[in-house]
Amino acid sequence: MSNRQGISGFSEPFVVILANGTFPQTNKTCSYLSSASRLICCDGAANKAVARGYVPDAIVGDLDSLDPSIKERFPNRIIRITEQETNDLSKAFNYCVSQGWSNIVILGASGEREDHLLGNISLLADFAVKTKSVRIITDFGYFCATNQSKTFHVPKGSQISIFSLNPQQEITSRGLRYPLNRLRLTRWHMGTLNEALTDKFSLELTGDSPVILFVAD
Repeated sequence: MSNRQGISGFSEPFVVILANGTFPQTNKTCSYLSSASRLICCDGAANKAVARGYVPDAIVGDLDSLDPSIKERFPNRIIRITEQETNDLSKAFNYCVSQGWSNIVILGASGEREDHLLGNISLLADFAVKTKSVRIITDFGYFCATNQSKTFHVPKGSQISIFSLNPQQEITSRGLRYPLNRLRLTRWHMGTLNEALTDKFSLELTGDSPVILFVAD
């Protein structure tokens, strides 16, 4: 598989991790699967990928939900990790980091069970400090995270929602329709439904606690 510059916003090849939530539904989201340099499936997500004609480069997890026929078909691509302190998405992400892959797109992290979605989104706070670029991409937009002041490049008019994992951290924005001026986001709804006035905006953080963003398509 080869990277098609522009689909993901990455100028370098990227790896897709497919989680075992709802399989991507839109042509745009599915295009990441066909454009990735590698496809890493979380355990049971391999069942869905293979059923749709995709071939995983690796299947990572405790294998409790992997179809036996997949095990037989790809015995040399299975990375079994039995410890239960992390979920399969963390196992797959850590595997990618161990291989030196620094641009990562996560698909299939949403849908089905909402508690899994919240857990997967919160993991971005840990993932973002371990690799160059990582996003959770859904059929409606993407999540990313940062623990430092940063400028984000997005299409003008993009809908932006900001979630702070530390209610004491102060956030200042530039380039958003509704400015944040040393605002503490003590509730998750407080930073939602903003808008980029140009093709970029910036956030200034007073500390190093993680902030999660959702950019809607």
